[in-house]
Order: sequence, then structure tokens, then C-alpha cells
Amino acid sequence: MIAVVFPGQGSQYVGMGKDFYDKFEVIREIFDRASTKLGVDMRRLIFESTEDELRLTENAQPAILTASYAIYSLVKDRFKNISFFAGHSLGEYTACVASGVISFEDAVYAVRMRGKFMQDAVPLGEGKMVAVMGLLVEDVENICREVEGVVEPANYNSPDQIVVSGRAEDVDRFVELAKSRGAKRVVALNVSAPFHCSLMKPAADRLKPILEMIRFNDPAVPIVSNVTADIVNSGAEERDLLVKQVYMGVRWYQSVNRMVALGVSTFIEIGPSKVLTGLIRRTAKGVNTLNIEVVGDLEKLEEIL
Repeated sequence: MIAVVFPGQGSQYVGMGKDFYDKFEVIREIFDRASTKLGVDMRRLIFESTEDELRLTENAQPAILTASYAIYSLVKDRFKNISFFAGHSLGEYTACVASGVISFEDAVYAVRMRGKFMQDAVPLGEGKMVAVMGLLVEDVENICREVEGVVEPANYNSPDQIVVSGRAEDVDRFVELAKSRGAKRVVALNVSAPFHCSLMKPAADRLKPILEMIRFNDPAVPIVSNVTADIVNSGAEERDLLVKQVYMGVRWYQSVNRMVALGVSTFIEIGPSKVLTGLIRRTAKGVNTLNIEVVGDLEKLEEIL
């Protein structure tokens, strides 16, 4: 069984997907559709902007979705059968487009607004995210509960890497405790807001009416939700989960384990960087993994299918 997964924010870089864009008309068409919908030159943003401009949340989210879905559009007919789609945070929107839950135009608009709302929710500098390595998941959760204020598990990336999010001063207190309890490393992330914690609830409240205006179909291929790490077969349920996803933790490694338990033996990551491929390898030993990021990766796809 094969699962196709899509990356989230942080995987972006200037020039992602350019070799595909230069070679394939279908890629250029997807970029043009995104540009028309947003009134933004996506080719310029993705290929010619600065890393700082592309890193802005309201730019990064539609840019990653566009690059990832464009590549998927090129290769989708090569798959005989896909058992599940999933995506890390923003990537779940790409999964929804791939599974026919929402249109590409609706998705790229929704994530543009999602990024803006998330950026607006907390003033710059007041939030913080850190990645914790070397502590048990239960220990990270317990330390979060010990700290007064807002500090919460945001990304369950792998059994040995949990990202914590919250108010900067509360996260700093968490870091002191985590180091005293034996954390091997605690790394501050270069992000502009504390994503996937309760501070993002205002962003979710603003996003909800936008998603309610969008038509959500039942998925043609089941999606695994970040929020529940379980299968979603209903478009209405997926809409509700995408609202909750803004302020709840991304249960990524649990999602991977769920798919493995259901029989998935091959994970194919489509989009920039190889972040999810690395996390999957650290979570599920013995599965086949492949990232499709550049044109040269297409040969590897033929080998694995």
C-alpha cells in the first residue's frame, strides 16, 4: 500500500520546483492558476524573491501548496493506486486538493488567508517555538503542564522530536525545565509566530467562515488528519478538522504509525525539501520512502511503483 504525503511550512526555498516549471506545461498551468486566483505572480515569488520574503507565512503557505500540487499533477497518473493522502499542517490542504475534497483555487486562497490570520494572531516576538530532542513524549507533555501560561506541544514530528509552541517567556521556562530533565537538544525555530497552540485560536475563528464558503467533497482517497491521526472519509468532517488544526498539535508520527498499521509500506513525499521523508524514516523502520522534489526524482518513482 502507498501513501502520498505533502510538506508543510518550513520546507520552502527560493527556486523550488523550477526545473519542473521549465520543462512541463502542466506545472506552468498550475502556477498560472494560483497567480490568477491570488493576484500574485507566483513564478516571481517562488523563483525570484528573497528567502525572507518567501518565509513570510502568507507567502510560504500558498507557495508550498502550489509547488507541491503542481508536481503531483504531473505524476498522479503514474500511480496505479494510492491508499491514503496526508500532509504536515499546511500540507493537509494539498492532500485535500489531491483527493478531490476542495479545488486547487479554493485551497490556495484559503491557505493565503490562513497564513495571514496566523501571522496576525500574535504580535511579532511575543511567541516562540522550540524543537525538543531526547525526551519521551510524555515527559514533554508533562513539562508543558507544569509551566504556567501558554506552552503546548505543537508538532509531534517523530517519537524523538517534539516541537513546543507558546508565549515566548513561557517557552523559555519550558526550555529550562526540559534541559534539567535531560533533553539532549532544544533548538529555537526560525518562525514568525507560535503555530499550533491555543494562541492561534483567533486565527482559526477568522478562517472558519472562509472554509464554510468553500465546497468540501468527500475524499476520493481517505485522508489522515493531523488533529486525530485517523482516517477522514467525510468532507464536512475535514472542514471542521482544518479549523481545529490551526490551534491544535500536528500528530504527525502518530499519523504515520496509523497508516503503517493499516498496511502502508511505501511513503512518497511530493514537494520541496525532504523533511517528511526524514521524519518517516525515524518513525517507521523498514518502510520504503521517496521524495519527489526535482525532475531527476522521476526515475526513482518508476523504480518504486
